[in-house]
Amino acid sequence: MSFGLSRGKELDKGEVGLRGEELPPLPDDLLTNPRGAWLDPREWFAAPSLPFELEIGSGKGTFLVQQAEQDRGTNYLGIEWAHEFWLYAADRLRRSGLTNVKLLNADAGEFVRWRMPDAIVRVIHLYFPDPWPKAKHNRRRMIQDAFLEQAHRVLVEGGELRVVTDHADYWAWMEEHFARWADTPGAPDASKRFTRLAFERPASAREGEIVGTNFERKYRVEGRPFNAGVLRKKGIGSGEQAAGLSRVRGTVS
Repeated sequence: MSFGLSRGKELDKGEVGLRGEELPPLPDDLLTNPRGAWLDPREWFAAPSLPFELEIGSGKGTFLVQQAEQDRGTNYLGIEWAHEFWLYAADRLRRSGLTNVKLLNADAGEFVRWRMPDAIVRVIHLYFPDPWPKAKHNRRRMIQDAFLEQAHRVLVEGGELRVVTDHADYWAWMEEHFARWADTPGAPDASKRFTRLAFERPASAREGEIVGTNFERKYRVEGRPFNAGVLRKKGIGSGEQAAGLSRVRGTVS
């Protein structure tokens, strides 16, 4: 399917765009030795020691352009499955001249599960994911127990999974899953791996926006309501990670 995003212009992914098929092949003993497939995406950046954040489903790259510009002290990796969107966004990011952002054309769920080492991600951004509304397709939704298990694994202590959706049924689905995995600050539960928090918009969002993605701006014109939430991996006190997370946020009005 072609979306006509290039409008007849030649798109250039430059050094920003990465392709999943260019990664080393998965090893034959993957199931018995999953660490054998790990690679460290932080090494893809000019300054690999910077904090690292991941966006799943980057679309046209609007959030990445805004956020990477706002917060040059963090490396951002976006993953986009649709090739045409990936190429468009990679060209857009290339033209921005930013060195702290990369965009991978791959299946995000598979990349997180098989490729990413433990405890390397500060934030996973998941904004307006495909709701797969038909019941027979619900298993394709990104929010699943298996994904939350992997998100917990790759997040640093105190790291966050940040989610926004416009789809009411998908939000109800998310709420059911979040309840199994997260407690709340007022009702701690040692059996839960996350704490559920209110969503705070990134500083890169415009006035009145939640995150400012292309989908949000489109859906806001249509008058759709939005739901948002945060799961924070337990284990943080008042240290450096918390300070780093808070400095690029604003309160949602």
